[in-house]
Amino acid sequence: MTAPTLFPVPASTLPPATPPSSAARAAGPVRLLLDGDDDHAVHRAAYQWADPACGRITVDPTPHTTSPAYLALDVLRAMGRDGFSRPDAERMSTDPAWRAVTCWTLATGVYEVIVLRAHRLTTERLRRLAAWHADTGIRLTLLAHAPERDDEQRLTEHLTAAGLDDVVTARGTVPVLDAIGPAAAGRRYGPPPHDHAYRLPTLPRSSVAAFRADCWRHQNTTDFARTDGQYRAGYAAARTWLARLQAQPPQAAVTTSTTEDPAEPTPFNLQETEALRLFLARLTVSSPSTQHTVARVRGAQAGFLAHALLLNVPDNLVSCAGPGITTVPLTPRVVHTITVRLPNPLRAAAIAALLFTGTDTSLLSMTQIASVDKDGTTAAIDRDSRINIGEPPGPRHLYAVPPRARPLLRAAVEFRRRTPRTADNHGLFANCFGTTPRFDALIADAGLPIPALANGHSGDDWHTAARCWHLHTPTPPAPDVLPRLGELHP
Repeated sequence: MTAPTLFPVPASTLPPATPPSSAARAAGPVRLLLDGDDDHAVHRAAYQWADPACGRITVDPTPHTTSPAYLALDVLRAMGRDGFSRPDAERMSTDPAWRAVTCWTLATGVYEVIVLRAHRLTTERLRRLAAWHADTGIRLTLLAHAPERDDEQRLTEHLTAAGLDDVVTARGTVPVLDAIGPAAAGRRYGPPPHDHAYRLPTLPRSSVAAFRADCWRHQNTTDFARTDGQYRAGYAAARTWLARLQAQPPQAAVTTSTTEDPAEPTPFNLQETEALRLFLARLTVSSPSTQHTVARVRGAQAGFLAHALLLNVPDNLVSCAGPGITTVPLTPRVVHTITVRLPNPLRAAAIAALLFTGTDTSLLSMTQIASVDKDGTTAAIDRDSRINIGEPPGPRHLYAVPPRARPLLRAAVEFRRRTPRTADNHGLFANCFGTTPRFDALIADAGLPIPALANGHSGDDWHTAARCWHLHTPTPPAPDVLPRLGELHP
């Protein structure tokens, strides 16, 4: 193995810093910046350049230790995941910590890294950095302060032993500052602000036929406008979803069974039922309150009825569990709390799943690695095949993954797949919902209220208890088909 070539290179010839086009890409050369004067301006520039939200981080290794695990924790801290620093937080050993680093890098789009104090890194630490660089394709920059020729030679030997042969070097304060680049513009410090949603009043327990009229009778103009906005959103979402379903090509279209009497309502088959569950989960997963969920569902029922489809949901909807009832919207502040306090990808994804599914941990623990689709947009739990072995499969429990939770799910899946002796049919959240002390510690680490744990509902989630029928009758007019406010009279 040949030693890396060290020579002065103008900053303009160094590889440009461009965001990645994909999660994993080919690794380029490692940049080595030699600051022989140990100028404080270089340190300041490296810190000001970092912007984790845009995929650029600066890692400052903890002094007085040579542990590879500590370096991984330093990388996680640079990403903003520093929950392990609390005294009672979960500890990660070397291999899991570096797996977490790799998975968070791929899932969140970190593409450029500056590591300070590179002249103090041991060969083993450099090997870990080299493996991270090769696995993720990050643009890795090592900033060293080597005033003496012996220090520079020792660093060269360590780089060679670690397998970092492709190295491009810049030397001197001015070239190093040019190579680092300008400070990040508009960088935010601290957690995002709290989100605000307008509260809805208590809604009438009316069926879809009278729901909108009853709202108009009992609410003032402002409250009705807000309720009606949610109702219309559900109505429009149902019409759009049904139009896309009907537009599928014949070989991919969802088919229905037939009955002897054409006027007899036909229930949805297995494929249609699964698609319906996913639609209802997507419709309500972002609901800020139970009242918003009820208004959206009533609007969706009206949209289905306009297509000669009867959608029934549980009468006691507000006392059930599931999306929009026992869930918490994954706002920027909630996701920030999860990622800061839970650096382990499995633990972060487990808490996020509890928040956006609103289901019981006994069901969520059945989630397999292969249950999460490639893009992390849906999660399917096949409970019937796990409980009723040998019987025909029933419709799966499908949940929509909010956009902000998808990086967490992708990181967890990648973490599990990189764990030795793991297969796709293994549990994704293994060892997350186990013994009570371990689970209690996870909840304490998250520091977030989880309505699904306080609800105590042990039955099916409301969207899995919903049923739908084809009416096979002339399309009836939908109840209160979105008339103008002035046209609706009590």
